[in-house]
Amino acid sequence: MSYDRFRQEVLQDYRIARISRETSLLGRREVLTGKAKFGIFGDGKEVAQIAMAKFFKTGDFRSGYYRDQTFMFSTGLATVQQFFAQLYSDPDINNDPFSAGRQMNAHFATRFVNEDGSWLDLANRKNISADIAPTAGQMPRALGLALASKVLRNMPAVKEVENLSNKGNEICFCTIGDASTTEGHFLETVNAASVMQVPLAIFVWDDGYGISVPKRLQTAKGSISEALAGFQKTNVSNGINIYKVNGWDYAGMCELFESALEEMRETHTPALFHVEEITQPQGHSTSGSHERYKGHERLQWEKEWDCIKKFREWIIANGLASEDELSEIESSAKEHVRISRAKAWEGYIAPIKKQVEMTVRLLNIATGQHTSATNELKGLAKELQSNREPLRRDVMKTLSVALQINPGASDLRSYYQDLKKENKKIYNSYLYNEGPKSALKVAAVKVAYDENSPTVNGYEILNKYFDLLFAANPKVFAFGEDVGKIGDVNQGFSGLQEKHGANRIFDTGIRELTIMGQGLGMALRGLRPIAEIQYLDYLLYGLQPLSDDVATTHYRTRGLQSCPLIVRTRGHRLEGIWHSGSPMGMIIGALRGMYICVPRNMVQAAGMYNTLLKANDPALMIESLNGYRLKEKLPSNLLEFRVPLGIPELLRSGDDVTIVSYGSTLRIVSDAAATLQKLGVSCEIIDVQTLVPFDLPLAILASLKKTNRIIFVDEDVPGGAAAYMYNKVLEEQNGYRYLDVAARTITSQAHRPSYGSDGDYFSKPNAEDIVETVQEMMAE
Repeated sequence: MSYDRFRQEVLQDYRIARISRETSLLGRREVLTGKAKFGIFGDGKEVAQIAMAKFFKTGDFRSGYYRDQTFMFSTGLATVQQFFAQLYSDPDINNDPFSAGRQMNAHFATRFVNEDGSWLDLANRKNISADIAPTAGQMPRALGLALASKVLRNMPAVKEVENLSNKGNEICFCTIGDASTTEGHFLETVNAASVMQVPLAIFVWDDGYGISVPKRLQTAKGSISEALAGFQKTNVSNGINIYKVNGWDYAGMCELFESALEEMRETHTPALFHVEEITQPQGHSTSGSHERYKGHERLQWEKEWDCIKKFREWIIANGLASEDELSEIESSAKEHVRISRAKAWEGYIAPIKKQVEMTVRLLNIATGQHTSATNELKGLAKELQSNREPLRRDVMKTLSVALQINPGASDLRSYYQDLKKENKKIYNSYLYNEGPKSALKVAAVKVAYDENSPTVNGYEILNKYFDLLFAANPKVFAFGEDVGKIGDVNQGFSGLQEKHGANRIFDTGIRELTIMGQGLGMALRGLRPIAEIQYLDYLLYGLQPLSDDVATTHYRTRGLQSCPLIVRTRGHRLEGIWHSGSPMGMIIGALRGMYICVPRNMVQAAGMYNTLLKANDPALMIESLNGYRLKEKLPSNLLEFRVPLGIPELLRSGDDVTIVSYGSTLRIVSDAAATLQKLGVSCEIIDVQTLVPFDLPLAILASLKKTNRIIFVDEDVPGGAAAYMYNKVLEEQNGYRYLDVAARTITSQAHRPSYGSDGDYFSKPNAEDIVETVQEMMAE
């Protein structure tokens, strides 16, 4: 690089640093004046992020957190105007291209998929996975994004992944604050990355505090790099490379990052960059002042060692610019931020003011039509018009009150309804895919059998299915505890690692959280991972990334990113307190944004896998733990048939009572129905098949109209999934209108299931419970 080019690059870096700092300062003022609701900024980290951004290449991914604005400005992936648009929660995707106002400020994302759900050419773009706020929540995802580079490097050249990777040379850049390194997410991720040797570059911004708590009270030895010293990779072991650098040392960081990251691209050895002596000029966030917990000496040190101040001194000391030149850059940066903020505010407020103008005009018209309420309507118009910073909710409240005063104002009502539809689209859309890649738009294909189709164990159905699947689809991977060498504890993958390779089907440690992270990151990169949780009870360990990250990805990016992760697990009835869980109510509540599949047998499960693999929506597949050795007929179209989601299946026709259930409990229900038939009671049995989505064609309601009696049977605790089904059918579907007697729910007991066969019988629903409850209903 020539001297002139080097000088210009340094001055451009200084300009970006000043722009970012001015953005933080002005952003805080916007919150304190009420234009924005909350602000969290990256001041004090500008120079380190500029140095890091220099080596972020096409094809790379970032999994960061909410202080990375300078990195985004430096890479050209965000503008100041876009930053302020998100600060104002602008719902226009053209103004806030990261989340359409759905996320707090400094939560970034780039587009991964087209409108039709097809993956973009990620190998030739700089990629930002959508940020989340939970501390260290970015770590599990980062592991998966880095792991994708490893598995893609080890794949044979196939057309299906050409646009996803350049031979696995991509790095995942992960940023985190020092305080968050005490989260289990961080430590579990570091261990997994060290074992697997994946290109994960972790940048720790160490400003000495976790809000008000100093790091000596958080981290062993008061230093994350010293605490992790045992993880340092050696010539005879795996591990992670650990580096220390100061956040004000522009030249030192550029030199270190360049050499270390180039080595990582070649070797895939993960690295941790402990960036120390970071400052935080405005404190943690707009919610408080750091003067409350930092002493005078610390505050003075932070002023003296501010990274931009030190950068400025370095530039002058090396003769790269004069005082006047730097002053001009600073003045220009301040003006740029001021103009960008003004444009962002105008872009945000203009459409709302148009709504205000239309509402006021319609109120004035309604005043002439309803003279008895003139003063009230005029008062509403005046109040709305005088609001200098109106919100959409102010418009909706005004229209609602006006319609209470004058219910006959048809123009007001029409406009109110139009705005309701518009706001629903703005704020309540994209929880799931809505285009061609929606799982609900995958056409059903019926299962077929040959005359000579054998009857085999349930696990053999899945084993044959996965064998065909891995041969047909190179994007599919499977991993989890005991999945690889022994083929999972229930033999669904038995022999398949040897056949399809340890790069496609592999073992992990006992670390459910990062198994979910592996799947999440790989799915974001366009692969089709099947991440296994060995038993449903252990889903709790991996629930946070599923709830906060996987389930919200499509929503919080307004469809910019999809995460087609399939989480495979097994649960329901078995004779053991920690292997018999069915916490379905918890799962349904925590995982809106994922589909919840509860097949009663393995043929059903295979059909659901086929459906999900045609779509881009994430899902949880809960196989019946006690069904693997039950006999089933092997379909002849195992890889082609598809079970539609949200469509219940009628298992037994009847006239007297409708029994609704799913999974393993259906076998108990069938036993009870057989007994009741002998007692003269005809039961109709319905398998819901999926809890989310639930009964889209209202099939259960149709059955209830016929029988006028209904029971929901479930293995969850009282008030769990049975109550959810009860609500869906009786309230949402208006099923209460067709009841002759009170509806019932039969559930497990409130406690965990007790051990042993008797423990199972007295803890979970049994056939006798169902028979007695139905008899009570018939006697009413």
